[in-house]
Amino acid sequence: MRSRRVRPYALTGGRTRTRHQLLVETLISVPRYDASLADSLMPESRTLYERARGRTSIAELSVALTLPLGVVRVLVSDLATQGAVYVHPTAQAYQHDTNVLERILDGLKRLPV
Repeated sequence: MRSRRVRPYALTGGRTRTRHQLLVETLISVPRYDASLADSLMPESRTLYERARGRTSIAELSVALTLPLGVVRVLVSDLATQGAVYVHPTAQAYQHDTNVLERILDGLKRLPV
């Protein structure tokens, strides 16, 4: 008896790399919901798109769809490339930006004690 489950590589066309840096904690959201776009997506991408109407993380999407993180990352990256979802910057994005850290430190120093 064959499994009815679709293999993960079939959902991504064998792709494992993404165009966007998508960490487990990366948040995504839908800037402008488009019902006709949702109708044109494959079922897994449509579900991701629908769930991202409220800000949600890559990990939450993976659990909700019971799909591996790698698959969710590829599908979300495709949606982001289309402009269908917005990828929120993570703290990791500012890790090496000393300018940001210096501005934060200056702001903290100006706070009344």
